[in-house]
Amino acid sequence: MIPNWLSALSLLAILTGCICALVMTLDILRRPQPMGIMNAVWPITGLYAGPLGLWFYFQFNRAPMSSAAGGHSAAHHGAHSDGHDGAHHHDGPGKPFPVIVATGSTHCGAGCTLGDIIAESLAFAYPAIAVWFGWHSLFDDKMFAVWLLDFVVAFALGIAFQYFAITPMRNLSLRDGLIAALKADTLSLISWQIGMYGFMAFAQFELFATGPTLTPAMPAFWFIMQIAMLCGFVTSYPVNWWLIRVGIKEEM
Repeated sequence: MIPNWLSALSLLAILTGCICALVMTLDILRRPQPMGIMNAVWPITGLYAGPLGLWFYFQFNRAPMSSAAGGHSAAHHGAHSDGHDGAHHHDGPGKPFPVIVATGSTHCGAGCTLGDIIAESLAFAYPAIAVWFGWHSLFDDKMFAVWLLDFVVAFALGIAFQYFAITPMRNLSLRDGLIAALKADTLSLISWQIGMYGFMAFAQFELFATGPTLTPAMPAFWFIMQIAMLCGFVTSYPVNWWLIRVGIKEEM
């Protein structure tokens, strides 16, 4: 049995994440992000990072009112992409490079988070999907088959998120945009998933070793997923630092 206190804490954490995502969404409606894809990234970040993500958004990444009036655009960023050396700040002077890296990490994390929500929910509602991804054939434990599904969906969404970030800035064709997105997101996403999977495995095989298997029907599953996403942020941060520093990934 999941302890009552953990279920209550999990519900509180999930509700808090949803409220933070809603606050960001309402603010973004008034102050759209200069980079369009970030309008989706920030509310998704709020779902797992909660108040920490909300603070980071308002402290460093909230767009000025002039942006909502059309003062900034993706084309504005494209004007700065030439000569990218990892030290230029797209979003104005004074934004520290560690903050730029953290913002880029949230961009990667949004694709992972959305992909995991979709994949975990689908596999729970339709267990046959897990069978397609190796349950009972490659894996005895359903969790590992679902992780494979998680990775596939998260990778597809991560590439899409990167494509819509990079292509407008660099004015790339579809083919070149996809290649650039693959270069920018592959290592970032893998490093994120390592942290996320690592904590999920620790929770399932250590914290809940003698308890029930966590499933998406349990609030505790999504609470543990929130923590796992923060672990993914930590493991992806140094990789994103390098990717941005050498110019493979764009500053955000």
